[in-house]
Amino acid sequence: MNHDKSASLIARAERSIPGGVNSPVRAFKGVGGTPVFFASGRGAWITDVDGNRYIDYVGSWGPMLQGHAFPAVIEAVRARAQRGLGFGAPSEIEVELAEAVVERFPAIEKVRMVNSGTEATMTAIRLARGHTGRDMIVKFKGCYHGHSDALLAEAGSGLLTLGLPNSPGVPEDTAKHTLTLPFNDPDAISAAFERYDEHIAAVIVEPVAGNMGCVPPRAGFLEALRTLTSDAGSILIFDEVITGFRIGSAGAQGTYGVLPDLTTLGKVIGGGLPVGAIGGKAEIMDRLAPVGPVYQAGTLSGNPLAMTAGLAMLESLDAAFYESLASTTHRLADGMTEAAETHRVPLAVNRTCGMFSLFFKDGTVRNYDDVAAADVDRYRRFFHAMLEQGVYFAPSAFETAFVSGAHGDNEVVRTLEAADRVFADLPWNKSATR
Repeated sequence: MNHDKSASLIARAERSIPGGVNSPVRAFKGVGGTPVFFASGRGAWITDVDGNRYIDYVGSWGPMLQGHAFPAVIEAVRARAQRGLGFGAPSEIEVELAEAVVERFPAIEKVRMVNSGTEATMTAIRLARGHTGRDMIVKFKGCYHGHSDALLAEAGSGLLTLGLPNSPGVPEDTAKHTLTLPFNDPDAISAAFERYDEHIAAVIVEPVAGNMGCVPPRAGFLEALRTLTSDAGSILIFDEVITGFRIGSAGAQGTYGVLPDLTTLGKVIGGGLPVGAIGGKAEIMDRLAPVGPVYQAGTLSGNPLAMTAGLAMLESLDAAFYESLASTTHRLADGMTEAAETHRVPLAVNRTCGMFSLFFKDGTVRNYDDVAAADVDRYRRFFHAMLEQGVYFAPSAFETAFVSGAHGDNEVVRTLEAADRVFADLPWNKSATR
């Protein structure tokens, strides 16, 4: 495939944008080569500026649950835009989307709309601290919750030591209130509560990890978080920015039957436009201004265009949709596994409804250490070979592939045929470069 226009655009972009991109993963640092610039998308397909077409498994990192340019969303946004782009004041559509979220999510009694997942998780942390009067936050290695200071911290010198900054610009005094533990390890979280019980304001977790690849929870892990936080008077926060409305109509909490105190949402509830939300128990949510003392505000929060797109998306999702989405996801995951086995390529495939990940290694993948043990170079070669076959996966070995309702038999067959050719042809045992 020819990528001359993309190469020209990244060179031009680097003169006015740091790294030439507005989010780091787009820079292709994880896979090498030239970032692809896209011009359009429809259904499960996207077209780049050079006219190449690809089956898309990025889906704008999750929100395109019905594929690109979904007619119901496009028409709703077009009609809303003709009545004004926003007012900085309340509008009825905010109430309608809030009611739809509350109706569908069992752990949400009230919801506050914001503009991004980062803003939602940042607010959840502040609200948990304000509600409990405590400072310490527990998070899990490999789970990403946006780039706010409190959540850009890693563990200190020992398993149960408080955090150190893992990005310049994050003060040590902020990071030291964060404890990072291994995902899917109930013993580690139990030890943390034994040591820090009365200091822990909140535990925040992706109930299905999506930012180190797709890593579902082991049996009993989420239940342990619920029991320990309840016993300690701490707040349990489910970051469902990715999983909310993607893996089921009530997200991971509906799928696994574990209800958090607070939930953060994003992606799907914007229908492809920028949005986030925080919701939870009324007694906690009412601690937010203007009712309570915990301050949060946003000029564009509840923007009518985003609310309209989100409501149109949610109204399109029913039981039949999720049944079909799960079936498609499992067909892709099983097909990838079969192709890898045929060509003796070590591959672990994790999946849940609407999400799957490929890890080039033997054995299971249950936490970040398992993810880190996968062969990143093999993923790099796989990524570029699939790109040449017209299939676009995430440009990083540590991200999730997203399936949409627009991925049908044609896309599944084409993807698996491409993977079979790639597994057969690539020099897997050589340090090949692109």
